[in-house]
Amino acid sequence: MMGLKYLHTMVRVLDLDKSIAFYELLGLRETRRHVNDKGRFTLVFMAPPDQPECPVELTYNWDGDSALPSDSRHFGHLAYMVDDIYAACAHLAANGVVINRPPRDGHMAFVRSPDNVSIELIQKGDNLAPAEPWASMGNTGHW
Repeated sequence: MMGLKYLHTMVRVLDLDKSIAFYELLGLRETRRHVNDKGRFTLVFMAPPDQPECPVELTYNWDGDSALPSDSRHFGHLAYMVDDIYAACAHLAANGVVINRPPRDGHMAFVRSPDNVSIELIQKGDNLAPAEPWASMGNTGHW
């Protein structure tokens, strides 16, 4: 059996600053950056502060990216565990992020990045008790 080590998940972004701001709202921090003048692209790696070995790579092509699909749903999703699903969703919503699948069950929610990447948020430990406004909130768009 060959050795295998997780490195990162890559997503293409259209607006690097807007995407960085979104992932910072999730709590990720930039761990490294690679700027390639010849290839005309920038790679920004962002990870949870206590998990620098689990980054998402934001790939920004300076001349645009015609290969970026209009709906990144075929990608699947990124998943992050949060200490308090309700507080995390309230923070994101207060900063203009649409909660596509609210945490009605106190366990799971979905949001989308500025580039339409689906992000799953999972409650750490046991589910929280159902609470408003989440318990009665419907889905918005796709997740």
